[in-house]
Amino acid sequence: MNKVKITAIRQTVYPDLMEKYENPIEHTCDVKEGQQWISIDGQCPEGMCPSAWESMRPFVESLARGEGNFFDGWMKNPMSAMISCNDGFRPFSFYIEVTNEQ
Repeated sequence: MNKVKITAIRQTVYPDLMEKYENPIEHTCDVKEGQQWISIDGQCPEGMCPSAWESMRPFVESLARGEGNFFDGWMKNPMSAMISCNDGFRPFSFYIEVTNEQ
């Protein structure tokens, strides 16, 4: 199986939606831009946000199996995907790609 590198690219924050719909919370997300993980055998890497993992898991598993070319040529690199976590107030975008890195 392929190793899959996951890179936190960018977080978007919607303060207007947070003010209108979200109850105040003290702790939200520990992910930092540029942070990276390696998935081995399509498994969730240690330290990966569980909610973010659920959003990207099917894509990581497919890439690990050597599948790709999602949605008929969506990505310039057919063995990659750009996936966002499911936090509607402060979603993080993750670039996932097949890699040979350790």
